[in-house]
Amino acid sequence: MSDKKTLTPAQRSLLLATPAGWLACGLGSGLAPVAQGTFGSLAAVLPWLLLRTLPLQLYVFTVVVAFVLGVWACGVAGRAVGVDDHRSIVWDEFVGLWIALVPALYAPWWSVVVGFALFRLFDVWKPWPIGWLDRRLKGGLGVMMDDVVAGVFAACLLGALLHLL
Repeated sequence: MSDKKTLTPAQRSLLLATPAGWLACGLGSGLAPVAQGTFGSLAAVLPWLLLRTLPLQLYVFTVVVAFVLGVWACGVAGRAVGVDDHRSIVWDEFVGLWIALVPALYAPWWSVVVGFALFRLFDVWKPWPIGWLDRRLKGGLGVMMDDVVAGVFAACLLGALLHLL
């Protein structure tokens, strides 16, 4: 069994050998040597720049599809490396950030930076119920759900800040 911090060369090969592994490791961004969640979140900004051009209903649909695919892919990848929520599995950061940035769809550019920072804060800090979900849910759903809720928290706070300004 592996720890949550490192990948053996064999585990890295397993992740890169399947579409589920590629997706789960954020198209390779989760293979960064340090700060995998931050690198995954940064990488998620690039597709978000395309997603933000979609009508809101299609944006939401795309995020829901990405979530469902993530439950599957993160479950497969977690089983492959022997750790449910290995640091290299960052598709949950992609989906969580896309949720966090919903208020930024129609806001100034700096709201993306604030939304990113808020998402990372909630993802790392894990206030209730995020930490509770992280400890209780297992498999692909567990990997995805805490980041979805972190994204919702960040989106609510970002939306409130934008409303006040």
